[in-house]
Amino acid sequence: MSARNVLVAATIAVVAGAPVAVGHDGKKATDTPRLTPVAENLAGPLQLAVGHDDTIYVGQSFAGLLTKIEGAERHDIASVPGGEISGVSLSRRGHGVYYTVTSAAPDKSTIANLSKVRHGTSSVVADLQAYEDANNPDQINSYAFQNLPQSCVIPPDPEGPPPTYTGIVESHPYASAATRNGVYVADAAGNDVLQVSREGEVRTVAVLPPQPLVVTADLAKGQGLPDCTIGLTYNFEPVPTDVEVGKDGWLYVTTLPGGPDDPSFPPRGGVWKINPWNGDATQLAGGLAGATNLALGRHGTIYVSEIFAGRVSRIDHGTVTPLIDLPTPAALEYDDGELYVGYDVFEPNGNGKVGTISW
Repeated sequence: MSARNVLVAATIAVVAGAPVAVGHDGKKATDTPRLTPVAENLAGPLQLAVGHDDTIYVGQSFAGLLTKIEGAERHDIASVPGGEISGVSLSRRGHGVYYTVTSAAPDKSTIANLSKVRHGTSSVVADLQAYEDANNPDQINSYAFQNLPQSCVIPPDPEGPPPTYTGIVESHPYASAATRNGVYVADAAGNDVLQVSREGEVRTVAVLPPQPLVVTADLAKGQGLPDCTIGLTYNFEPVPTDVEVGKDGWLYVTTLPGGPDDPSFPPRGGVWKINPWNGDATQLAGGLAGATNLALGRHGTIYVSEIFAGRVSRIDHGTVTPLIDLPTPAALEYDDGELYVGYDVFEPNGNGKVGTISW
C-alpha cells in the first residue's frame, strides 16, 4: 500500500495541543520542549536531512521538489514535475544529497528510484522499480485473512485487497539513510528495507513482517464483515516510513499499518530494530498512532512522529512518552541536541512548516 495514501487518510484524525514536559536526553525532567519555526510554505515536508551549519534539505513531497534551506534563503536543487520527492538523506563524505523519487511514466507505469544531487547535478543511483519487478521481496508474506474457511464469503470490494494474498509487485521508496558504504532505503509499498551500494547495486536487507490484527465483533460490524470473520487474524501490510542507522550499525525503522487507521482500529504503528546482516527484525515499541518518522538521540533515546495523534513522542527501553503536540508531524531528525521536524504537512496551499524542538 502506498504510504502517501495512508498518510493522506491521517488528516481526519489529528488535533494540535500544548507541549508536554518529559524526562531527559541530557535534559532536566522539568524542562519543557519548545518549538521554534524555521521555514514555512512547504508542500508536504515529509522527509528532511540536516547538514553543516544547520542547512536543511527538505523533500516537498507534494510539489516534487528538493529544497535547500540556509537561514532565510532557500533554493530548489532538484525537481520531479508531477511526481514525489522524499527519502532525503545526506552523505557525510561529499557524495551528495540522496533522495527517492516516485512518479508515473508516460505509459502509466511507475518510476521509483534513488537519486542524488552533487555539485548541482542530479543523477539516478538505482532503479528500485526494476529491482521490485525482478525480485518482489515481500512475496514471502501472506496478507489479509489467515486460515479463512471456504464457507466464509467476504463481500467483494472493487477498491480493496482480495480476501487473502501474498506480496504484490509495487514500489514506493519513501525514506533513505546514507552511509559510507551506500544507502539504505525504506520502501513503503515493497514493505522492505533495501541497500543500494555506491555502484548502484541493490540488495534486500529485510522484509518487514505482516501486521496481524484479530477481528473482534465490533470491528467486524464496523467494517461490514460477516460474523464468520470474528476471531480470525487479518494480516495488514507493514509500511516502512523511515530508516535510520544507529551507532551500533543496526537499523531503526518506523512502520504504519497498511490499512485503515481510523478510531475504529487500535493504534498499530511501530518502531523496529533490524539486524542489517541477517534481516532479523525486532519490534521495540508498538501502539503508535501513525509512526511516520523517527530520529535517534543520545543514550539510546528514539524520537518518533505520530501523525495520527498529532505529536512527537520519545521511546526509552520500549516505553513511549509524549514529548510535544504538533499538527500533523512527519519528518524528524536529531542534530546537535535539537530535533528538526516537518509539521502541518497537509496544510492547504502548501503551507507546511519545518521547526526545531529544543529544551
